[in-house]
Amino acid sequence: MGDHYFAPRPGLPARPGSVDLVLPDLHLRLATDRGMFSPDRVDAGTRVLLDTVPPPPPTGNLLDLGSGYGPIALTLAARSPQASVWGVDVNERALEVARQNASTAGLDNVRFIRPGEADPGLRYDALWSNPPIRIGKPALHELLLTWLPRLSPGATAHLVVQKHLGSDSLHRWLDARGYPTERVASRSAYRVLAVTRPSPDPAEGPR
Repeated sequence: MGDHYFAPRPGLPARPGSVDLVLPDLHLRLATDRGMFSPDRVDAGTRVLLDTVPPPPPTGNLLDLGSGYGPIALTLAARSPQASVWGVDVNERALEVARQNASTAGLDNVRFIRPGEADPGLRYDALWSNPPIRIGKPALHELLLTWLPRLSPGATAHLVVQKHLGSDSLHRWLDARGYPTERVASRSAYRVLAVTRPSPDPAEGPR
């Protein structure tokens, strides 16, 4: 389990590297390491997400769930410099590298934390995520049901999921749980889902 990117302490020996995140509005060189998600290149799903989502809210609290070494959170921080950005991950090696990347990029409006360090009373005005599908469906559902209710009423989460890893079934499940979901982009077998947190909270529905 320690070799998985979703392990708190990866067992693989460190092997530092770097990748380039090149977007129309942003170019970052990001440090990476073994034992975290997609250390050899910015994941294609992450690129699809960052290329297709609408601009984030200019202020408020913005969340990257499963932040890894930080490409999504750092893009949020760069695009919304007046917002407070939170990158959440269980992988301590990834969090350390993400903090290094934020410092290198001069982005002081982003913090990278473990899930248990997040204020449970804080409400987020947007959530962007390339969620850890490979933790398994029950664990993924539990993760989403923990964090989606922390969105501000009416706020939207944008999730990118590969079609063959269950994007369509996740779409149906979110709808059934009371979170209106729309596919807003599709590219290279990836789907970007926009998930809205209604008000009041969704009623419990079928798993």
